[in-house]
Amino acid sequence: MNIPFSLPGEIIKLNVGGTRFSTSKQTLTWIHDSFFSSLLSGRISSVKDETGAIFIDRDPAAFGHILNYLRTKELNLHGVDVESLRHEAEFYGIGPLVKKLALCEDLERSSCGTVLFQGYLAPPAFPARPDRPAADHRYSISSEAELRPKPMSRGPSLNNKEQRPVSAVEPRHLKSDLDIPLDMYPDPRKVLIATGHHNWIALAYAHFICCYRIKESTGWQLVFTSPYLERTVERLALNSRVVMVNQPDNKEKMIAISYGSQIRLWSCHDEKSSEVGTFDLGVRVDSLFFIGSQLVATSHTGKVGVWHAVTQHWWTQDVQPIASFDTAGSFLLLGCTNGSIYYIDMQKFPLRMKDNDLLVTELYHDPANDSVTALSVYLTPKTTNIWPAGLSGNWIEIAYGTSSGRYESSSSIRDRGQGPQLFQTFSVHRNPITKVMLSEKHLVSVCSEYNHVRTWGVTRFRGMISTQPGSTPLASFKVLSLEDTDAHVSYAAGNDIGPFGERDDQQVFVQKVVPETDQLYIRLSSTGQRVHVIRSVDGSVITCFCVHECEGSSRMGSPPRRYLFTGHANGAIQMWDLTTAMDQITKKNKEGKFTDADAAAGGPSERELIKLLGQCDVTASRCTTPSMSPASSQMLPLRINQLRASSSTHLTNQSSTESLPLGAEGGQEEFEGFL
Repeated sequence: MNIPFSLPGEIIKLNVGGTRFSTSKQTLTWIHDSFFSSLLSGRISSVKDETGAIFIDRDPAAFGHILNYLRTKELNLHGVDVESLRHEAEFYGIGPLVKKLALCEDLERSSCGTVLFQGYLAPPAFPARPDRPAADHRYSISSEAELRPKPMSRGPSLNNKEQRPVSAVEPRHLKSDLDIPLDMYPDPRKVLIATGHHNWIALAYAHFICCYRIKESTGWQLVFTSPYLERTVERLALNSRVVMVNQPDNKEKMIAISYGSQIRLWSCHDEKSSEVGTFDLGVRVDSLFFIGSQLVATSHTGKVGVWHAVTQHWWTQDVQPIASFDTAGSFLLLGCTNGSIYYIDMQKFPLRMKDNDLLVTELYHDPANDSVTALSVYLTPKTTNIWPAGLSGNWIEIAYGTSSGRYESSSSIRDRGQGPQLFQTFSVHRNPITKVMLSEKHLVSVCSEYNHVRTWGVTRFRGMISTQPGSTPLASFKVLSLEDTDAHVSYAAGNDIGPFGERDDQQVFVQKVVPETDQLYIRLSSTGQRVHVIRSVDGSVITCFCVHECEGSSRMGSPPRRYLFTGHANGAIQMWDLTTAMDQITKKNKEGKFTDADAAAGGPSERELIKLLGQCDVTASRCTTPSMSPASSQMLPLRINQLRASSSTHLTNQSSTESLPLGAEGGQEEFEGFL
């Protein structure tokens, strides 16, 4: 019904969410064109309760603060969620209050970022499509003419699913202006994959790749852009120090991509680039990476392809179906579905070839014949006079997890021909193990149930390795990372949770809770403790990330520094100093300033998680132990998706009705490892 005309001093009774309020009409209407002005003038209809009070179905607690502001024009923010109050003020149309609350939020956000923010790379120019004349290539993703600085702008909140934040430096995009339609999937503007090697980083967009190099005097400079690619990039690899047979004194920069079964390789030297060739693995490439000067491609079906920089030849080899892999030095180790671990020594390739095949040697076989779904190899530093007396060299320590949740550890001696010696077997997971990381001080395992992590301290004595104290884990926590149900195949390569870092240093997980978010949680891999929360400086969605260590200044003799590179939906790259973040948390722990609240803070709190989940719809599979599939660079995504498909949680608008694939039955309560 319509509200009849009332006098300015008339008492207005309100029922807001079941709580009754009384105030004057003058108090409610002194702000023109607000919700209350329209309500009391009869421009919008309303409903009254049994007492005659106007019913408003909103939060009464927030309305109490808003009413106090309308009465006094003052606001006490003690214990108030500023963002929630701003949303309510926007609903009621209280413009002056919205501006004040927005300013309060902006004080905590800056387009210059926090102290960890190190730089911003604008989106590169889009390469011209070969099917269009160069004159028609009018605009790129970003150019100086298209960038519109807006230092005072505020993008819409990510909490609103219908809106997306605008960048502080926002490119103007029109479908008629770009050579590639914006409705293509995936979005051609966003960064799909980022990777680094020494002082180089490579970025993969949907239809081209580019490389940046950093110099002390000039900073990051764009040095390579590929031609337009008809197929969408799925995997990316970079090696900035490849020794070529015709240029032994110079290091070539090699950039490789894959889509489907095809692999394309480029060489870059002195800012001149050329395409080396296109190779075919025969099946879809699941992983693409360099081992020394060799480019390696693997598939979960059991295919391994190798391109050698010296011979310039491409070989393919059939092995058992692959479920995991890892590298150590010149070794490539493959964990297979038949329970075996095989290795290839790339340092001796291609000298050791038999009948034009790679020499693939079985190193170990799982006693229970379980699929080796996670594998980690640690190559210890060279020592002398190690026990047994007279032996020297590198110890190879191996830890692996299985589809039944078992973990084993063993060790062997390099160049002595001795097989691995089994040391420990644990049964600590009830789901397939998707990640294992063995480092100098810690052992980390991750299973498919919401990325459940268990960690142990590691001790070594006379060639033997054991966890400390005993089999009791050091920590147990989860790194929740939800994926979109229709995510592109490149998502796994661009959003791996880790752990990242050198094996002789503290490693970190990078937690991206939901696919479309502007923040990442950096956590210690050993304890799950929160190191820092990275938030995009321009509010743009983070689409991929990588952790990479860049060399320090040669003039100052500074050590390498660890950085987090984040790729964004607007095509930009943002850089963050993780070395400073790690130093701060280490100092805090040593000084005893680590509080109980700090100990409890790891991933998002319940309140933070609910806010993040408000951006999307969540559906769990029909399995009794739903979990998320972590994007792992050390696991072959297709095979692993089969192993954990029944325990995956996805984001979608409706529940999945597909039948459960292989591995849906879960795993036994076992976990193995050997060193």
